[in-house]
Amino acid sequence: MQRELDVDGVAVSIYGLNEAGREAANAAITAGRDLPWLQDGVDEDVWGTWNAAWRDVYLLDANNDFIERFSLTDFDLDDSENYGALKADLIELAE
Repeated sequence: MQRELDVDGVAVSIYGLNEAGREAANAAITAGRDLPWLQDGVDEDVWGTWNAAWRDVYLLDANNDFIERFSLTDFDLDDSENYGALKADLIELAE
């Protein structure tokens, strides 16, 4: 999706964020992928602050303020309607 947004000129950046304490999986998670991957830490505790769950997508505005949470567990992106909905949300956010 990031590539599609880039081609369309949509100024959105997508990052992955791994939960603190799960660093051992970083190599496997990022193998063969080019999505920027960040590692949460105990001091930062982004997962705790956001009450995050695995496969959550958090949409933030240009000031990094929370806008919306999109659960990929509930809305699998293999479903074209779900994919389109998330992409539309990202495009709207960029405008």
